[in-house]
Parts: sequence; C-alpha cells; structure tokens
Amino acid sequence: MNIRNICFILGWTFVAVGIFGFVPNPLVSSDGFFVVNAPHNLVHFLTGAAFIFGAIRFAGQEAGVVISIGVAYLAVAGLGFVTSGDMLLGMVHINEADRWLHLGLAFAILLPGVLLRSTQRSVHA
Repeated sequence: MNIRNICFILGWTFVAVGIFGFVPNPLVSSDGFFVVNAPHNLVHFLTGAAFIFGAIRFAGQEAGVVISIGVAYLAVAGLGFVTSGDMLLGMVHINEADRWLHLGLAFAILLPGVLLRSTQRSVHA
C-alpha cells in the first residue's frame, strides 16, 4: 500500500459518506448515530475531492496532501470539543459521536501521511 492509494481510498470513502449522508439511514444522517446535515455532507464530499485531486495534482507529494488534511481534521476535532451545542461554526450539525470520530479520523489520516512520508522522500530522492 502506498500513499497515493491511501489518498484514493480515503478520497472515495469521504465522497461516499458525503453522498450516503443524504440518504436516510441509521449511521450517518440527520437522525443517525453520526448526526449530519447538508453542510456536513458537503464537507465530507469536498474532503474526498481534496484527497482525490491532491493525489492527481500533487503526484509524488501525496504525503503532504494527507498530512494537510489530517491537520485540518485535527483542528475540526478541536473546534468540535470546544463548541457547546450541536452546531459547529453555526452551520455544521455535530454530536458527541462526531466529535470523537473527527479526532480518530485526524489521527488515522495523519498516521499514514507521517509514516509513509519518509518512504515517499526516499523514492523520489
């Protein structure tokens, strides 16, 4: 598994979750375990697009793309934990499960970016 493939896997997963959030279901929806609304679904879709675009546009530098998005998710998680109520930045519907998921995602995204960055550098050096 290389960092480019990870970008595509994460990208298409986020795109799918963004689309899936518009379909009533018990996992990711306005009434789901992970509460979402249209802006939250759009963020998932755009995050997926960023992974995919990053893998294509920044070929050879995918680790930077992954790390950048991971840091953004770490910031989102931090914002989620300091936000009282269920609206992040007044637009994105969240709940406690979302807060912890975003923190877990931040680390799950950062980990391959950091670990595979050195591998990517040695391949392109």
